[in-house]
Amino acid sequence: MKRALPWLIGAALALTAGAVSVNTPGDEVYRAPFLIQGSGEEHPVTSRTLNAMTLEASFSDRVTVTDADWHADGNWLVVTIAASAPQTEIDARIRLATLVIGERVFQSSERPGNSITEADLRVGIDTEGMLAFELPPDVHTGDGEVRLTTSFATPVLDDVVVLPISLDDLPRVQNVDVTTPTLDAR
Repeated sequence: MKRALPWLIGAALALTAGAVSVNTPGDEVYRAPFLIQGSGEEHPVTSRTLNAMTLEASFSDRVTVTDADWHADGNWLVVTIAASAPQTEIDARIRLATLVIGERVFQSSERPGNSITEADLRVGIDTEGMLAFELPPDVHTGDGEVRLTTSFATPVLDDVVVLPISLDDLPRVQNVDVTTPTLDAR
């Protein structure tokens, strides 16, 4: 038994070390953004760099921009957002807008050109604008999240505003004209 005891202790330590290394999260967990979630409707979601809420959303078969004489057909989700800067107007802009549905991530389209991502945000005054997501034909139901950040890429150790959206109840319209973002007059 004295000869087997060191081997048993060694095996137990090796198994423990293996279990610890398998269950230790990777670096991505320590660098992940902070998701600031809210209802997204009627009350803005407030993060360190952004206030935002969903005003309306709909599916569309066509997206147009009247000023640019541009259009695109497809399965579009168009979301109208009201956003403002909570503390400072320096670099206050939604730089990345994504739609997350399950494991799928879609970035807002830059093609319409009138996106709210083009607008500078003000402190205390909402800017209302649209985001257009070009989706595959099979995406028209489920629960999703519109994620907004003031960073150019997915932020590292920074906050992301998360606005939940249920795709099941959204209306489908023939055409949506993506308008230039405007300051809210309320």
